[in-house]
Amino acid sequence: MLKMVIAICIVLLPQTMHAQNQPGAPLSLDDEQKTDSTRFKESNTDEWSNRNVKVRYKYYGSDIEYKPDTSIHTFHRRQYLQPWKRDLGNMGTAVQNLQFTPEDRLGPTLGYHSFSAYNLHIDSLKYYNTTAPYSEFTFNLGSKLEQNVSVMHTQNVKPNWNFAAKYNRISSEGYYLLQRTAQDHAFLTTNYQSINKRYKLNAGILYNKSTQDENGGIADETQLTNENFTDRSTLDIVFSEAAANSGSAVPRSLITNSVRNYTGQIRQEYFWGKTDTLYNEDSSQMQLSYTPRFSISHKLKLHNKQLTYKDKAPDSLRYSPYFQEGFGEGSDSVFTRQKHNVLDNHFALNGFLGKREKQMSFSAGLGIRYDQFWTQHLNGTDQSYTVGNYVTGGLQKEALQKGAWFYGANAVFYITGFASGSSQLKVNIGKELEKLSGNIEAGAIQNINNAPYSYTTYINQYDTISNSFNKESITQLYLKFKSDRFYLSGGLRNYLVSNYLYINNLQLPDQYAPAFNQLQIWLQKKLQWKAIVLDNEIIYQTIAANAPVNVPMFMGRHQLSIESYIFKKALKIAFGGQVTYHTPYKSAAYSAFFNRYYYQNAYELSNEFASAVFFNFNVKRLRAYIMCDQFQQLFIPANFINAPGYPAQNAMMRFGFTWVLLK
Repeated sequence: MLKMVIAICIVLLPQTMHAQNQPGAPLSLDDEQKTDSTRFKESNTDEWSNRNVKVRYKYYGSDIEYKPDTSIHTFHRRQYLQPWKRDLGNMGTAVQNLQFTPEDRLGPTLGYHSFSAYNLHIDSLKYYNTTAPYSEFTFNLGSKLEQNVSVMHTQNVKPNWNFAAKYNRISSEGYYLLQRTAQDHAFLTTNYQSINKRYKLNAGILYNKSTQDENGGIADETQLTNENFTDRSTLDIVFSEAAANSGSAVPRSLITNSVRNYTGQIRQEYFWGKTDTLYNEDSSQMQLSYTPRFSISHKLKLHNKQLTYKDKAPDSLRYSPYFQEGFGEGSDSVFTRQKHNVLDNHFALNGFLGKREKQMSFSAGLGIRYDQFWTQHLNGTDQSYTVGNYVTGGLQKEALQKGAWFYGANAVFYITGFASGSSQLKVNIGKELEKLSGNIEAGAIQNINNAPYSYTTYINQYDTISNSFNKESITQLYLKFKSDRFYLSGGLRNYLVSNYLYINNLQLPDQYAPAFNQLQIWLQKKLQWKAIVLDNEIIYQTIAANAPVNVPMFMGRHQLSIESYIFKKALKIAFGGQVTYHTPYKSAAYSAFFNRYYYQNAYELSNEFASAVFFNFNVKRLRAYIMCDQFQQLFIPANFINAPGYPAQNAMMRFGFTWVLLK
């Protein structure tokens, strides 16, 4: 009977298949999904490996190879909100992390990060190498026109030269009035290595744009349990006067935030070393082996980022906490645009010790960086620029074999310019544990940095905000481990923060000078008995007594599923349910005026739990799922609250697939 139901679902699914993509989704302890651990072995869903087709990728600055994710254990989860992130109740809206995570700044920055969870990042781009053209197509559709479309293609022009390109589109109208989002993301990468392996080039360019209609949140949470407001688009919103039809079926908000950035980076390296020629047993084939001993590298980076805030229907009461202005009806607006342009040029000398598979590298470099900041408003433009020099140094040994040690240290110090005195220091050491199929790692990171530009300067035609802050210091110590053999991972991290930069309850930049500690302990354990899988994740965070930090003390996520092969192993399935929850806490609130979350100490967020049921399956190169998200809404009237005034969606259906194409 079970097989018959599943077969019917598979037949019907393609007729309505719209996909929630999970490319590069956060990794579970599933052997197939944990690409960190499967770099030493093949996955049983590697369809192309049976045809001698290999697809591998590396990250910038690493020699470790990874394979594309082929698992279905967590395929249904929302990719951008893992593991503990929350949006404003609509996909594509501003995101906050419920796990305390200070900004990782280095050098001058603009300071807008609410959409960073959706963005591509230049140092996280994948550089592929494949023996055949490889493409991934994903498409999803959820309730209220929630869509996520992604197309990726990569192939080798020559065995030593690859290019890859990807485009991703996110959009959603949302359950609540004036909540529309639209995002575009794209990248192009190429990597080349000369035949003699002396010259290497990695280049990438990316583009991110996120636009969010602002509604100010709902005005009265009691309406969530009122039977007269079952249609959530009829709930009263704070910015109700901002509605405009603009010719579309769904009203648009006259208040919007848009963040756009593009980055281009080229890294070249030339090596000197020892070349050996290796032959097979009968000397019929030859392979070139090269062990580098010394190199010179050059990195050039261009970056532009800007935020644009528009309010075409300003209200004097809405802005009264910041400035007093009587707006003329239909003739006035509030507008500001802040930009940051970066030109970064870096040279380094690098050395290598040891055999190729156990090699340690060390480097020393010098960089020069040009930063330009703009604030544009309707009455003029304010701009500033700085030229800074910085020095870098580091050493690194990666674990390229089972049972190997890995360690690293790198440092960046700004010696001139606006960021003079800023620095970042990272140290880590660990070991691959062959018997446990995992590793253990300990490390320390320290950041000493200036406040972002948007914290010190904010101007529109009616108001000017100027601040001066001391350098912020963030030190973290961590220990983490994982064992794929025992389906176990965990760790702890301790932050020591002083001169903490944050947004206060007046929605303005502020600084908390006293030093405070923040401890995090997390654990993930998967239990499996035959086809039944119980996956558990928990995190505990200490709360600093007087520090302006909003995080829950305890959070958990538990997934119970049945996972098995059926139809003579032609089909793999995973179906079940999951719940997430957190302890009550005074959540950060969202400021539409500044596109940031801010500290507040009055509203306590106390949710029951959020749940979902799902059915995931894998047939050859097709992974797909169908699920009911916010499943608890079928039994509990009130919505899960993500932030003050911003409830989550109703119970909603989501469909998704990822289809791999190989030539």
